[in-house]
Amino acid sequence: MKKVLSIILLSSGLVAAQIKPSDDNTKSDIRYNLNESGSHYVKATFTNQVWLRWNDSNPGTTVFGDPKSNTFDIGLRRTRMQLFGQITDRIFFYTQFGMNNFNKVSASPAYNTAGTPSNRKVAAFFHDALGEYEIQRKGTSFIRFGGGLTIVNGLSRFSQPSISTIMTMDVPVFAQATVDQTDQFARKLSVYSRGQVGKLNYRVAVADPFPVETNGAAPPAIGVNSTFSQRKHHKQFEALLIYNLFDTEDNTTPGYLTGTYLGKRKVLNIEAGINSRKDATWRKEAVDTLYSNMNLWSVAAYMDMPVNKDKGTAVSAYLGYFQTDYGKGYLRYNGIMNPATATTQPISSVGGTQGNAFPMFGTGSVVCAQAGYKLKEGLLGSQGTLMPFASLQYADYERLNDGMSVYNLGINWLIKGNNGKMTLNYENRPVYGNAADANQLDANGRRGSLTLQYQISI
Repeated sequence: MKKVLSIILLSSGLVAAQIKPSDDNTKSDIRYNLNESGSHYVKATFTNQVWLRWNDSNPGTTVFGDPKSNTFDIGLRRTRMQLFGQITDRIFFYTQFGMNNFNKVSASPAYNTAGTPSNRKVAAFFHDALGEYEIQRKGTSFIRFGGGLTIVNGLSRFSQPSISTIMTMDVPVFAQATVDQTDQFARKLSVYSRGQVGKLNYRVAVADPFPVETNGAAPPAIGVNSTFSQRKHHKQFEALLIYNLFDTEDNTTPGYLTGTYLGKRKVLNIEAGINSRKDATWRKEAVDTLYSNMNLWSVAAYMDMPVNKDKGTAVSAYLGYFQTDYGKGYLRYNGIMNPATATTQPISSVGGTQGNAFPMFGTGSVVCAQAGYKLKEGLLGSQGTLMPFASLQYADYERLNDGMSVYNLGINWLIKGNNGKMTLNYENRPVYGNAADANQLDANGRRGSLTLQYQISI
């Protein structure tokens, strides 16, 4: 009877945690242990990120038809629930349900296919649903195989981020290279293997990408610049290798890599990843249809470690280089939870340039860097401490005559670590317009946005 009652409480999100202090996966959690040792368990989590944002709009921006030189919006950047568990020594399952980028314009007609009525109540969906089988374990080393809908990805750690532990306001989304084009919010139907072999962490995957026609927007007509192909469907191959010079990282959930440990581990990694897909994009050249392979790779270094253990100070930093070849002339604008709906000053050969959008994805190369410093524990007494941070993304894309730089400056108020925090962030981004060659873009000023985020994560 007691066991039945505990299961009922778990489904209501009220079961108390059973804790093993030595395990990253057993903090103050909503958790039900299936055996006495706690090695078999089912666990539930919840994360919510609320944004209050002022944005200096791109030229020509309109919101529901009205010109807006600036906007203020309130939105849910991410709202997620996870349910996962270790059922036996070898069997693991993982599911995640939630929604993203939910603000006043997310259900506007501009976000629906032609003829589909707006409905603001259709935003939530399954992000992940998979099963894993562990074939070998020795100490911290293990090898697992799995399959399903998953974010397990090859390109970089930021292609599969743990959202509740992001150090900066947001992840560098360009690293989620095909987001909402041939995937479901960075997830794909895949079979994969992941593991830790000594100091080497690896993941390899074969994914079956979604057709671009199913992403909820009309695909662009084929033209002189590469866009995702509507023919010649092929599988996508991915691999990521991470060499841990010091501590290994938490490997509980598949794919998701921690943004910052807040000094609780001594981590220094060298990382390298690839994503490759045959005939991923197409374009027209005269009367011929030409196909291009998508070949993306990155190399990076990641550090997160304590500075003074007695004071609780810590440093976190990342530096990565990305080579992004989607095919000749590929360029895609994107604005995170874009607060605008249209523009009166469109740029030829690209779309979606309103609001806070900038050319986030393209054929070329990107350098990404970020760093943060956690101040001493108890700096604000019982109200926690602070962690200032900065990030820079510099892209050299084929169709931009001027390199693109986006920088962020911000500070985290860590009320209860990553479980309860507020973040204030200023982002500065470039604005572009058509060059003399209408297929190229010239820089034409800059715009900024100021965002306050409140995150609660259980």
